[in-house]
Amino acid sequence: MNILIKNIQSLVNVVDQPDKWVAGEDMSHLNTLDDAWLFIENGKIKDFGKMNSLKENDIQGQVLDATGRMVFPSFCDSHTHLVYAGSREIEYGDKIRGLSYEEIARRGGGILNSSRWLHNTPEDSLYEQSLRRIHEIIALGTGAVEIKSGYGLTVEDELKMLRVIKKLKETTPITIKSTFLGAHSIPAEYKEDTDRYVDVVVSEMLPEVGRQDLADYVDVFCDRGFFTVEQTDRILDASAHYGLRAKIHANELDYSGGIQVGVKHHALSVDHLEFTGDEEIQALLKSQTMPTLLPGAAFFLGLVDPPVRKMIQAGLPIALASDYNPGSSPSGNMKFIMSLGTIKLKMLPEEVVHATTSNGAYAMGVHDELGTITRGKTGNVFITQPIPTYQFMPYAYGSYLIDQVILNGEVQNFSI
Repeated sequence: MNILIKNIQSLVNVVDQPDKWVAGEDMSHLNTLDDAWLFIENGKIKDFGKMNSLKENDIQGQVLDATGRMVFPSFCDSHTHLVYAGSREIEYGDKIRGLSYEEIARRGGGILNSSRWLHNTPEDSLYEQSLRRIHEIIALGTGAVEIKSGYGLTVEDELKMLRVIKKLKETTPITIKSTFLGAHSIPAEYKEDTDRYVDVVVSEMLPEVGRQDLADYVDVFCDRGFFTVEQTDRILDASAHYGLRAKIHANELDYSGGIQVGVKHHALSVDHLEFTGDEEIQALLKSQTMPTLLPGAAFFLGLVDPPVRKMIQAGLPIALASDYNPGSSPSGNMKFIMSLGTIKLKMLPEEVVHATTSNGAYAMGVHDELGTITRGKTGNVFITQPIPTYQFMPYAYGSYLIDQVILNGEVQNFSI
């Protein structure tokens, strides 16, 4: 199907020849085209321009009138755990009573609780639960999402999660990248000998993931109380044999060395980064690794905020992702993540647009296909409801402002 969107109040993040990412001072500049049209042909962005240049009779296809509305490239959410079973609102009560994330985990809650739920959930049910979340985030404007395993923590259950992610790839219109996160937490039976669990990840899980071609990337939770730099090194060395590039959970709880080990292994992204100092910034400046912030998790858990202004002023690019998961960020609403970026992290509206689109696309390895309004890229866009400016998107933090979603050049009909 071909789609012409006309009378667009403002076409947002228009780039003729995009760079791999937007960094530093450039993040405060956003290219828009007012009074515009956009033509999507055979699933790809074919052309766009000012309304006075449109020759509508030469274009065949469905016509959408966007009078008073804006068109954005779809959000690219580069860090989620949305394949999970059940929910953990009971732990939320423990959090309100004052227990920390680590204290809840030590009591058998947290990731280990999700692991028990997942183990007892049939694969078909896990797929159906996850499919509902996929439909939800599509309706909220997300056109590409990275999904991690990590609630299995056994060979069979990790493979079960990855098979569900693969099925979601095959049965939904959204672009999905799959990440193997066997090193998400340490199972109770390995608490006294964590290296033995690393043996399982390296010698049993990774070979099966590689043999069955179930993952695009590998991740490790390299932080205080989870996996050490040395253990992370070992897992990433082994993963390289299967062609799995790294994406690291790093420095959420402390200065863990996770950023540096990620850079050492040419990680596509290092994520969380609440504890980021001068050494970490310098390491990132010399790398091809995207610093990815997860403000939903910091907001939900009451963590310190990462020093994002210092990072941008140093010249770094920044991506924002939802961290959609049942324990620390139970929402995949990327528009709200934009709002947290402005409200909590003091990012400019222009910066959060780049962080949730073009830089998010880089952080999940799809920047050549998605993230900007560019001729030849995939036709993943959303049309807003009537709004006065693009700044209104993060400003109106609680309002649902998505009118229509188009993925791969097809109008989607999912609703909240």
